[in-house]
Amino acid sequence: MVTQITSFGRSGLYDWMMQRVSALVLSIYTLFIIGYLVANPDLTYEQWSALYETTWMRIFSLLVLLSIGIHSWIGLWSVSTDYIKATGARFIFQSLCGLAMFVYIVWGIQVLWGL
Repeated sequence: MVTQITSFGRSGLYDWMMQRVSALVLSIYTLFIIGYLVANPDLTYEQWSALYETTWMRIFSLLVLLSIGIHSWIGLWSVSTDYIKATGARFIFQSLCGLAMFVYIVWGIQVLWGL
């Protein structure tokens, strides 16, 4: 049984929708990267760098980074509420996952935008 402390009062429908939207964004990005690599078989560092210097690609990559965070958070939250029964252990696990995702997202933003 899940207690209110670690459930954050979220709606299951909201989580379901966010996970599907983030999966769609990740799929589109993957298809784009594969298509770009197939369309440019002799890809050079300059071409790759020029692609990621465009604003739309940075925004697209940022959207993907946030989608990874959302998707993984919902997935890990679901696993932890299903398999970690002790409230304290679940709270620690979810806190560590949230902290790790925050660090990865901030680090990714720093890398993407050259901050």
